[in-house]
Amino acid sequence: MRIPAAILTLITGMVLVLAGLWVGQNVNVLPVDASANAPVYDELFKVLFSIGTILFVGIVGLIAYSLVRFRRRPGDQSDGEAIEGNLPLEILWTAIPAVVVLFVGIYSYDIYDRMGGMAPLNDHSMHGMAHEERTWAGISPVSLDEESGITPLSVDVTAMQFAFIFHYPNAEITSGELHVPAGQPIALRMQANDVIHAFWVPQFRLKQDVIPGQPTLLSFTATRPGRYPIVCAELCGPYHGGMRSTVIVDEPETFQAWVNQNSPIASANNVTPVQS
Repeated sequence: MRIPAAILTLITGMVLVLAGLWVGQNVNVLPVDASANAPVYDELFKVLFSIGTILFVGIVGLIAYSLVRFRRRPGDQSDGEAIEGNLPLEILWTAIPAVVVLFVGIYSYDIYDRMGGMAPLNDHSMHGMAHEERTWAGISPVSLDEESGITPLSVDVTAMQFAFIFHYPNAEITSGELHVPAGQPIALRMQANDVIHAFWVPQFRLKQDVIPGQPTLLSFTATRPGRYPIVCAELCGPYHGGMRSTVIVDEPETFQAWVNQNSPIASANNVTPVQS
């Protein structure tokens, strides 16, 4: 018995969707997650990965099937069948991508907003204030303090050709590496001395441009102790590829020991610096 083409198409589509969902949920191609922002971003990535898998396998499979099914047979010198069009098919292959793009756009906007990306746009008092601080990819330090009761650790970040310099104003420490404690909100006050740079930590799922004359505030909370690369993701000159550093996430006690060891204030006064 010959199975109708519509039934075969429906079954194939269901198999593709199930396979795409399985791949999106079970195949992990991202680096380890090491910040509170990472799980939110990973939700979006799994959805996009599932959709991409469905489209890729479906399109490649259709092309391969067409190459075999509609190939020219030996000895066949006739012209192909003249097909003027198929209105229902054209509506279908226009409607499905439109729905997918609309869904991805709305879902991406929701994730972007949950990560704090819309805060500067929705705050009309900040419009036109190019030289004041912007908050991005997290909750502002004020709201962090109010909501969690945990004081954020402020670090001044200077980007230049071709290095990141980290300064801890409350401990008077300047370092070529970023040291942060796990579980404590961090507020990076970033500025560029020359050209546009970008502060990117893949394991934190955070990337932010650092623009000359426009100080930027990047907030996050590291969750997994370890060493993670900091990469400049904006072409900033001939040695852009070598503009790298490291963020070291320590347990709170280990971080405090590092502060005590490197802070001239702590060494002079033999006291624990305030982390705020």
